[in-house]
Amino acid sequence: MMFDKNELIGITGAEVLKDNGKIGGYSVSIDTRTITVNDIYLPLKGETFDGENFIPKALENGACAYFTTGNSVLDNADFVLKVADTKEAYLKIARYYRRKINPIVVGITGSAGKTTTKEMVYSVLNYKFKTQKTLSNHNNEIGFCQTVLSMDENTQMLIVEMGMRGLGEIELISKHLEPDYAIITNCGSAHVGRLGSLDNIAIAKCEIANGLKPDGIFISLNQDIIKKHLIFQGEKIFYSLSDVKILESKPSYSKFVYMDNMYELNVEGDYNIENSLSAINVGLKVGMTPKEIAEGLKTYRPIEKRWEEEEIKGLKFINDSYNANPESMKASVKTFIELYKNPVVVLGDMGELGDDEIKYHFEVGKYLSGLGISNVKYILVGNLISNAGKPLENKGIEVKYCTSNEDAARYIVENFNGSYTIFLKASRAMKFEQILEKLKE
Repeated sequence: MMFDKNELIGITGAEVLKDNGKIGGYSVSIDTRTITVNDIYLPLKGETFDGENFIPKALENGACAYFTTGNSVLDNADFVLKVADTKEAYLKIARYYRRKINPIVVGITGSAGKTTTKEMVYSVLNYKFKTQKTLSNHNNEIGFCQTVLSMDENTQMLIVEMGMRGLGEIELISKHLEPDYAIITNCGSAHVGRLGSLDNIAIAKCEIANGLKPDGIFISLNQDIIKKHLIFQGEKIFYSLSDVKILESKPSYSKFVYMDNMYELNVEGDYNIENSLSAINVGLKVGMTPKEIAEGLKTYRPIEKRWEEEEIKGLKFINDSYNANPESMKASVKTFIELYKNPVVVLGDMGELGDDEIKYHFEVGKYLSGLGISNVKYILVGNLISNAGKPLENKGIEVKYCTSNEDAARYIVENFNGSYTIFLKASRAMKFEQILEKLKE
């Protein structure tokens, strides 16, 4: 990703404070730690940091120029560009580059499963096309810019995951991304503490369609709340698990029929099948054959802390503790206890559920107690998740309450052997990887 100076001035509308007269070819960097020669430093600002304080460090580390919102001009800079807002400048640069490369663009959001869906869409499209995707979970506006600007010039497909903390954030990304396809995996109670209601969550998620091209395609789980708040007049595709015939489901494997074609996944769970339907639909719409899509789906593998299998001292673990909300916790635990013998489920608190957080945790327990599987043992770690215990105990299901990850690790090693499989699920803030670390010690 290289720009000449005049390009950057035109893209951002910058005022030139210093100019050495060279046009050159430059890359844009926001990180002083990775600055190289011919990089232009673009300092971002946040609530607790100001990147402009590091302009001297950027120049010391090799940057040849920099953006600023002030009037300071340093002698060792070849040129200096002043803009009103550096984040807005970054977004404009990313949009310009996205238009210049002009790949087919897929935007993805949702309350749960968006990273998994991103990886599945990538597995499908990358089977046939040169594809770039959001790295890890870098799904805010800065991550969007980094993803776009990391594209090679021969990129054919671009997949961008969009997270959100409040209203307006997905719209901001979508309008700069201008996707050809917009996917909403689902709308659930994740972040209800921030947005106040499920309707507000749906409104925020549906903002992804605000930047969707008029001839683009909207793809989503078939949920009434999404249809209620969607404002898009173009083609829409809605899918659900009821469209699928499941042929086989076992640990680390699923086989199913969708639209008269058979597909396989190297992962278990109805919810993973559901996530794959959006990938299948995108593949069909970009002209892939069902056989090509099926081969692409076979290459999908879960990423770190998402159904990650590990054996420690003879104990078998499945770590799905990257994040959690009521919908994902119910779905993943249901899948686990249905497919594994001697299941042990370790659950932790779920965050950002607002004033009704106790109710949401209780409802998880109530749902799991109604599945009719009594041989499962539960370990509940934390104050909020303890509210899930009562409905489980009322059905005669064994429940152990722990106050810390260390307590949970100690209980596991003292009470279980290799005949059990242990499943970990909690919000990221619970740091359930500490349980595994303690066991390794």
